[in-house]
Amino acid sequence: MPDIVSISPIASALVTLALIAWLLRAPDRLPLDVPNERSLHARLVPRSGGIAMMAAIFSGFAILQTPLVVVLPAAALVALSHFDDLRGLPIPVRFGAQLAAAAGFAFGALPAVALPHLVLVVIGILWVTNLYNFMDGADGLAGGMTVIGFAFLGAGAWMSGDDALLAECGIVAASGAAFLLFNFPPARLFMGDAGSVPIGFLAAVLSLSGWRDGDWPFWFPAAVFAPFIADTTLTLFKRILARERFWEAHNKHYYQRLVRMGWSHRGMALAEYALMLGCGATALWALRQPVYFQLAAVLGLIALHATLALWVDCAWRRSENKHSERT
Repeated sequence: MPDIVSISPIASALVTLALIAWLLRAPDRLPLDVPNERSLHARLVPRSGGIAMMAAIFSGFAILQTPLVVVLPAAALVALSHFDDLRGLPIPVRFGAQLAAAAGFAFGALPAVALPHLVLVVIGILWVTNLYNFMDGADGLAGGMTVIGFAFLGAGAWMSGDDALLAECGIVAASGAAFLLFNFPPARLFMGDAGSVPIGFLAAVLSLSGWRDGDWPFWFPAAVFAPFIADTTLTLFKRILARERFWEAHNKHYYQRLVRMGWSHRGMALAEYALMLGCGATALWALRQPVYFQLAAVLGLIALHATLALWVDCAWRRSENKHSERT
């Protein structure tokens, strides 16, 4: 297993690079992301680069013999999401497929969990799957979270001696790093739903696998992916309270507002990376500390994200007021 742990992520990165290079040599192989009023970009960019990532990830998982209860639902989401990138699918169809994937993993991989708790697990998987997709709206953002988030999950697995989970997380992180070479601002390729949806699903199910196997407590992966969870959850609650059609696409996420206020994609991405690294390092440090230190770390991260959200909200209001005064 140690050889596979070190070799499989490298192989995954190389396969990702090769597939992306092949896809980009013929532009008609990928759909184009056309800018609209909600977009943060102003030019045509190929999307569905996540197809290359997921092909490489599945190749690595095949070597590791990753359980089918992980692979099959993820593969189904890749196929469905790629079709959505190409033609578009109604929300009920997408949600139904994601629900089936989440339930398939929950009931297949967590048989010892009581039914009421399994329902919560399914809801959690659905939310993480979708929030990853919601956060894939700026150059380098979802790609960076893939590298940093799965790297910290892998570090947690390594600390617990779980070589299989370490390798699986390493494969996803390495594939994300290869993709990020093309997605870092200014992006030449977007992940698309074919990448963001199944990678969000993998973030949820690999996190649950580590919790099930005793590698970490439930709060650890939530802390690692806190920048994505906080942005999407706070935005959703605010839209619900405002009685908006929260299920429709929009451009009101915190990272989107930073760019709309004048931040460059690169500056926003680097700031988010710093936040991701801080959250991951805090989670990893707290993992081996007494419970009261773990609680303090979690509360500290909650306070940090609440403060950052308040700062962005205030800056956004000032920006809107200045715009109103000019017009």
